[in-house]
Amino acid sequence: MEEYKKKKILCVGLVCLDIINVVEKYPEEDTDSRCLSQRWQRGGNASNSCTVLSLLGAPCAFMGSLSSGYVADNINTGSRTILHMNRNLPDVTAEDFSKVDLHQFKWIHWEGRNAEQQVQMIQQVEVFNRPLPPQERITLSVEIEKTREPLYQLFPHGDLVFVSKDVARHFGFQSAGAALKGLYSRVKQGAVLVCAWAEEGADALGPDGVVLHSDAFPPETLVDTLGAGDTFNSAVIYTLSNGGSLQDALTFGCTVAGRKCGFHGYDGIAEMSAL
Repeated sequence: MEEYKKKKILCVGLVCLDIINVVEKYPEEDTDSRCLSQRWQRGGNASNSCTVLSLLGAPCAFMGSLSSGYVADNINTGSRTILHMNRNLPDVTAEDFSKVDLHQFKWIHWEGRNAEQQVQMIQQVEVFNRPLPPQERITLSVEIEKTREPLYQLFPHGDLVFVSKDVARHFGFQSAGAALKGLYSRVKQGAVLVCAWAEEGADALGPDGVVLHSDAFPPETLVDTLGAGDTFNSAVIYTLSNGGSLQDALTFGCTVAGRKCGFHGYDGIAEMSAL
């Protein structure tokens, strides 16, 4: 069992270049604005999640293709505007994934992208898991963040499913709790569904039918929200992969994501592994 605990967490999805321009206020049309600062950092949901997992102390790995993107932050409010460039790069395929040595991993997380291929990847892991005792199987999690119909086929394929506020609203739900109750029929038997709702915290629903909640823990000063959702997901996965309860995972996720919003990037997260 100790050997199993030492295995890695694999994140599958996007890595890109984030170019963050900090401005005094959101630029109006047909005006010139002076940037207060600019920084470049590695981004992408799965890449960010892997970064946070590593800083928390989890052995982890990333699988994805390279891209590039631009991000602008608003200094007055801490809000951000995201502009994507070069959307046509190839995503990881099921054939690529078939070359992975699954014996290395205890948990695999997919950022919902090319869902049909990702379902085939998950099926490969399910075949790998079948002969193993439950405590030695790879746990599967998926993130459904974008409001794209093909991504919704991922709902029944995760032991843990993260659904975004945007997706919840797309389905007509106005709170995390309502979204979980309304969408839970889409996940497989025994799965856990999690929905974060920004400043209102996050909720989770498991097979026992009880909705769990954690309040948000905002920083004194909102500095950088870029990657807060990826940070939340990572902290939840980190806690559960170490045997923590779902309530503890939810609270830790909100705590780490909240603190992350109080500084640029992710460097301050390493100290939170002891929380």
